[in-house]
This record gives sequence, C-alpha cells and structure tokens, in this order.
Amino acid sequence: MTREEVSPERIADATVVVIDTFLATTTLLTIFENGARRVFPVDSLEEAAEIGASLPETPIYGGEQDARDIEGYDCGPLPEEYPPSLVSGRDVIFVTTNGTRALSAAATARELLVGCLRNAPAVADYLLRADPEKLYVVCAGSGGHFTLEDFLGAVEITSRLDPSGVNSGARLNDAARLALDSAQRLGDDPLGALRESRAGRWFAGNDREETLRFVGDVGASGLVPAVRDGSLFRLDSGSPQEPRPAPERS
Repeated sequence: MTREEVSPERIADATVVVIDTFLATTTLLTIFENGARRVFPVDSLEEAAEIGASLPETPIYGGEQDARDIEGYDCGPLPEEYPPSLVSGRDVIFVTTNGTRALSAAATARELLVGCLRNAPAVADYLLRADPEKLYVVCAGSGGHFTLEDFLGAVEITSRLDPSGVNSGARLNDAARLALDSAQRLGDDPLGALRESRAGRWFAGNDREETLRFVGDVGASGLVPAVRDGSLFRLDSGSPQEPRPAPERS
C-alpha cells in the first residue's frame, strides 16, 4: 500500500511493479514514450547531480520535491511538460518525493516495472506472459500514507491478472485480496474514481482537467518500461496493438 512497506530482501527474487499515478510513473512513461534516449529515475537531488555530471551531454532535469517545482530544473512533474519536441533523443533525469523513491526502494527486485493507469493493461499482459513466481505491486503512496489513485492502478493491474476472481491458486496477501474485491466498484469508472481521490479533487479544482483525463486514460499506452542499471528500457508487452504516444502539449 506504500513504498515504506517494501522489504529489499523479500523482493530480491521477485518482479515488482511500482505505481505512482500522480505523477511519477505516469510522467516517466510519457517521457520514455515521447522518445527520450535515456530516462533516469532518481531518489534525490544529490543523485540527480551525480548522474548529470557523468553524462557526456547536459540532460533535461525534471520533477518535484514536496509538490513544488525544483529551482534550477528544466521541468516539473507534469506529463505535458515533456513533449516529443523537448525530450526526443535527449537524456532526462527525473526525481520526485514519492514515486522515484519507491522505484529506488525496489531496486533490489529481480525485475522492476513502471506502471500507471495508462499502461495498466499492457503491464498485466506482460505479467501474464512472463508468469513470475513472485509478484509485488507497490503503491508509492504519499508521505507514508495510502493514496486511492495508486491503489486504483493496482486494481487495474491485478484484476486483469485474475479477472474471474478465482486467483488461479495464487497465494494473495490482504492488500491483493482487497484490490480484487474492489475491481468491480472502482474499475467500472476509473476516471470517476480517480476524480474522487484527494489528489484528483485537487487537479479537478485547479484547472488541471486535461491532466486528470490524461492520467486516467486506462490503456492509452502499450509501453511497458522497466528499470535496469538505473535507467528505463522497454519490455515487449506482447500486445498486438502498437503503443499510442502521449499527445504533445504546449
């Protein structure tokens, strides 16, 4: 339910999916989908500076700290800040308060995937094909607290792994059972559920309706990014459909 629950030792032989709907994993997916050469999710400003100094060309720096833009950075946390015209062929270093730290906390995983509502069906499709023996879906949360929007992402993924609710003999923890039990109520109207979350209400009330709809567009992307050696790379979801790129925004 939160990144603070991650046990590095327990996940060492597992596949892990990290979800931070507002906004880290959604924005990371968008940056990668819009043609960035390399994308580095980092857990601190210090790590961002170290990686940036090691690159042959000046990267794009983006993200937030405590929900505020970072002084001296090129971009903030919003997906529309990273159009193809800006990121295509460029290296991007991205740091956030919760999402990229959740990825860092799960770095010991055998396989580490980046999930959100936009690519939830593709992530589930990949997992069904890969059939990992151990799977953890990690909701980044916010400041150590549960967030509905991240849980909604987990619901969208886990319900597709077991749409019948039979569980196929899988051993589930209580959070996974809750996600499956919530699938019909939350999954019938994911955008509506997203809008009712605390963060969703903020976006709706602060003239961010377009961002809210972009974030809540379940299945808009067929891209499944994973983290390897500190940067994103593309996994084959096995989907017959080509990924739909995120729209370029001003």
